[in-house]
Amino acid sequence: MAGSALRKGYLVLYNAASAVAWATILGRVASVYFAKGAPFVPLVVDDFARVTQTFAVMEIFHALTGIVPAPIFTTAMQVASRLMLVWGISYPFPHLNTSAWYSSMLAAWSTTEVIRYSYFALKQVDFVPYSLHWLRYSAFLLLYPLGISSEVAMIIKALVGPADKLATWYPYALLAVLLSYIPGSVVLYSHMLSQRRKQVGGAAGAAKKEKKRQ
Repeated sequence: MAGSALRKGYLVLYNAASAVAWATILGRVASVYFAKGAPFVPLVVDDFARVTQTFAVMEIFHALTGIVPAPIFTTAMQVASRLMLVWGISYPFPHLNTSAWYSSMLAAWSTTEVIRYSYFALKQVDFVPYSLHWLRYSAFLLLYPLGISSEVAMIIKALVGPADKLATWYPYALLAVLLSYIPGSVVLYSHMLSQRRKQVGGAAGAAKKEKKRQ
């Protein structure tokens, strides 16, 4: 009983803090992008976004230890791809962060994570509005293609630009990562579609709505 309470308390705190961190990123990206333009976005968000995304390695730990019932492979794949973007592209080539692709990438990531972490924090206390439940399993239909296309654009900009100045082998490494997006994006998107069918499709969606009315 005590262990269950500690686990629940930890997950509420972890998910709530993560939701706040990503909401901060989203707010900074949106306000600066529309007020001054994409070139100014990294000035207010770059380091904070990198630290926040790096902290997401906890997701892999949670899946490995069973703290949350998340699939290890897809969790590790998503976290690794983002870490590659923030440490393998954004960090060594900061001038690429002035691109609109960088802003759209962070906008897609942060919107997704605000929804996801808010959902999981509220789920621990059994208080998830159906609207948030629907967003959790539907927003990816738009946000995932936006995020993936932005990530691919950032990799290509590095590949055809400054990558070879970092190391002679680096362009080949980026090309391998780029090619991995073909099967990787299909696996992740298919997984999310499967989750959506289980959670909001047909009878599942009707049951959720009925439960909220009771």
